[in-house]
Amino acid sequence: MSPPTTPNEFYSADSFTREPSVGWLLRQIKQSMICQADKLLGKHDLTHAQWAPMLRLRFNGPMSSAALARELAMDGGAMTRLLDRLEAKNLVQRERSTEDRRVVMVSLTEHGLTVMTPAPAILSKVSNDHLAGFTQEEFRTLIGMLQRMVANGQAIRDAGHASETPSISCYPIDDEA
Repeated sequence: MSPPTTPNEFYSADSFTREPSVGWLLRQIKQSMICQADKLLGKHDLTHAQWAPMLRLRFNGPMSSAALARELAMDGGAMTRLLDRLEAKNLVQRERSTEDRRVVMVSLTEHGLTVMTPAPAILSKVSNDHLAGFTQEEFRTLIGMLQRMVANGQAIRDAGHASETPSISCYPIDDEA
């Protein structure tokens, strides 16, 4: 989906404040959901830094450490340190690719799979709790609008209007918790 050629002017520099800002609101929601998920997943000895990549591996299967870092908007060094901790807990394993020895593939261990078993139910509860009071129609509308914003962002990146040196990843994320 392409962004409209002339976007509506919902915001202006002279009246911009953070509270009604879509970005600020989305960040508040994300922080709240991560905090609640951390409380519940903490009972399983997992932090957000740990369960986020493990959830990706649970749903996507083995992937390169570079792809995992990209999807989680982490630099390579931070990803290596995180994988070191997860490997020390026997939650993930790393193996060099047989096709390209520069590529390190990451996968969940059997123990990692077991530890991640409650994650979908916990994350579903956190999501549902944040959607309390929404009707099915409101939920579908919200998802549709957010998907439009994601598509607009992708179209902006594809058109080359994104920052050349982003401070965070400008890569699309396929399935975030």
